[in-house]
Amino acid sequence: MGAIFTSPGRTVTAGVVLIIAIVIVVGLLTGQMTRIDMNWATFAMRWLHVISGVLWIGLLWYLNFVQVPTMPTIQPVESRTAITKYIAPNVLFYFRYAALATVVTGLLLAWMLGYIVSALTLQKGFVMIGIGMWMALIMAFNVWFIIWPNQQKILGLVEATAEQKAAAAKPALYASRFNTMFSIGMLYCMVAQQNMPV
Repeated sequence: MGAIFTSPGRTVTAGVVLIIAIVIVVGLLTGQMTRIDMNWATFAMRWLHVISGVLWIGLLWYLNFVQVPTMPTIQPVESRTAITKYIAPNVLFYFRYAALATVVTGLLLAWMLGYIVSALTLQKGFVMIGIGMWMALIMAFNVWFIIWPNQQKILGLVEATAEQKAAAAKPALYASRFNTMFSIGMLYCMVAQQNMPV
């Protein structure tokens, strides 16, 4: 059992095996085996969308409520190198690809359910989900085109002078804080849609 928990990959694999086992056992006990059809496919896409979104927003909030506020308190200053050299690049890898996965699975889900155009054009009955989708698209843009390029400079992942690193700090921070602010409304819109008349 310990071997499962010593590797994130094995832990995730075990989680997938567990959910498959749950689906099979529940199907056998209830006599309702899951059929792989369009309903199942949209459910699976929604699940992938939620998993991706939890990772994305979880890391966004970790960065804004834990890592960034804690960095100035780490003493001696040299100890911060462990975070900037090892932890932050890994966090930002999962952060940006979770953002991408959330957007892709969300758009695919909206397409599969037939409301992608209605939502993106904010048509009646799809205004809330549409606003949430546009907020998520803006947030993902910030991740890939403002936060990540500036963080690469700050963390020394690309060549940058001391002045360029200092100049990159404010746009990266503000875009991240903007995304934190937007995430509250975006999550509300996503959840509220199910209670809106279509």
